[in-house]
Amino acid sequence: MRKFLTAEWRDLIMANYEVDRALLIDRVPHGTELDLHEGRCFVSLVGFMFLNTRVLGVPIPYHVNFEEVNLRFYVKREMPDEIRRGVVFVKEIVPRTAIAFVARTLYGEPYECWQMNNSRSEHVVKYSWRRDDSDNRIEVTTGENIGVPADGSHGEFIIEHYWGYTKRGPDRTDEYRVEHPKWQLRSVESSKIDVDFGRVYGGEFEFLTETKPYSVVFAQGSAIAVYKGSRIVN
Repeated sequence: MRKFLTAEWRDLIMANYEVDRALLIDRVPHGTELDLHEGRCFVSLVGFMFLNTRVLGVPIPYHVNFEEVNLRFYVKREMPDEIRRGVVFVKEIVPRTAIAFVARTLYGEPYECWQMNNSRSEHVVKYSWRRDDSDNRIEVTTGENIGVPADGSHGEFIIEHYWGYTKRGPDRTDEYRVEHPKWQLRSVESSKIDVDFGRVYGGEFEFLTETKPYSVVFAQGSAIAVYKGSRIVN
């Protein structure tokens, strides 16, 4: 299968919130089901850098390095010989109009273009995004390298998903594979989350603005490849 996109995903902040599964059930793509960890249902606010981005092997001018912030949740698809664990996006925010337009129109992904900035040093990473009077940010101070999370751990559940699913209609789901090595984590010494979830992601998520995350995870990231998607058939 041909690689559609290659890049590096670096300095990933993942703020994870436990939610009632009823919040997400109508968003679950056909052919998948919610993926839980120890009976808990999570949504994650994720900020990271896209670096050295290439589409079909070609760098697109002014679209090589940029920020992304997304809100996602977790699903799985049971196959005869494996369980495919994946993510579904509520919204993906980037600072490039062309990226958002192509992703929405060709692939049905919920992308929007906002003004974005990042600040990254050895131990402090911050992402901010704004539109009109909505100004949002996430920031972490990190500590030591704590390595690859253990099998079955919460950290592994959050970062080890290698499939993406897009709901294209009541009975249509598109599936694509994401390839990367297991990521190493750094400890999170402190975090700041100042996000108007209702304004950014819709009224049903407004309660997260005043909710303390279940966890905040920081992954160093790696090179990645996203393969061309296809419609799943059940």
